Amino acid sequence: MKVVYDSFEGRYSDSPRAMYTWMRERRPQDEHVWLCDPAHAATFPRDVATVPTRSAAAVAALESADLVVGNTHIELDWVKKPGARYLQTWHGTPLKRIHRDSLWAPPGVVDRLDLDVARWDYLVSPNAVSTPRLRRAFGFDGKVLEAGYPRNDVLSSPTAALTRARVRAQLGLPDGVTAVLYAPTWRDREFYLPDAPPAVLQLDVDRLLERLGPGHVLLTRLHPKMTDRAAGLERPGVLDVSRHPEVHELYLAADVLVTDYSSVMFDFAVTGKPILFYAYDLEAYRDDLRGFYFDLEELAPGPVTRTTDELADALVDLPGLRRRYAADYAEFRRLFTHLEDGHAAERLERVFAKAARRASERAVSEPTPAPALSGRIG
Repeated sequence: MKVVYDSFEGRYSDSPRAMYTWMRERRPQDEHVWLCDPAHAATFPRDVATVPTRSAAAVAALESADLVVGNTHIELDWVKKPGARYLQTWHGTPLKRIHRDSLWAPPGVVDRLDLDVARWDYLVSPNAVSTPRLRRAFGFDGKVLEAGYPRNDVLSSPTAALTRARVRAQLGLPDGVTAVLYAPTWRDREFYLPDAPPAVLQLDVDRLLERLGPGHVLLTRLHPKMTDRAAGLERPGVLDVSRHPEVHELYLAADVLVTDYSSVMFDFAVTGKPILFYAYDLEAYRDDLRGFYFDLEELAPGPVTRTTDELADALVDLPGLRRRYAADYAEFRRLFTHLEDGHAAERLERVFAKAARRASERAVSEPTPAPALSGRIG
């Protein structure tokens, strides 16, 4: 069986990476190929077979696959071969409205993305709350698998503490230093504007670090759509980790999360560590740009702040914050992390087994399949 993987348009990350790691060990007889963005080729292990994304080789790989595993829309012109299956893991519990539910999108974009939705056979849902929202937003009438996200399995793994120590050492974070992970989402209009300027943080970083004092490091993580637009984020006390290949390692390395409307809030909640919100444009984002599926201020497991000083006030007393939001945090986890038990990849293994059986049946009826294209970048 041939499996082709894509994550965030050519990165080695997220739930496709978790499924690849899980299945490669259990099904070494299968052929595993990744779509790879050359800009991120260095993050792929050297023994991983890749083809350049947005290339004829990528199209050939997709069209010869028995199973495609992706975490977002594959925006290439390709035709799924008869009998093949496409597992769409998606990439986050939605707070902000997505796809057809979004309040704003550039003309034609959603219609174009629907071409990929039409290829999906399975869609992963991270929790019961998200299932009807994902179905409606994508107009998807295929099989929804409420399994949790494979990318989050590591957060409940027995090796989580070792991963935290390894990543903190890689980042140069000594014991005793509080690592504040700041991971905002993207703004659609900023992304789609022609000749958009470099991405900048809408946060007074110098003021925040001054208020927090020594013993704190700010880890900045831009959304994948904005990574290549980052400019000048690093300075003393700030590490730009936007290009770190796996955000879930950063969840383990960090001591607290600051976000706005990003789905990272739901993943990070698995760790039980504090979550704060810097929502400087709450009304504009909620009422004009995207819209929300639920009231953030009502369900937030931490304080929703509007200014740098409000954020600093909350960050300087994390033990007190934990106590004040204990009940809200517990309810948040009950709603959104009930499937994040470290076994999501195991639950999705059956999709690979079904695809393998179909591939075997086709091989019997078609004994001379077309040769597969794969290769290694650089």
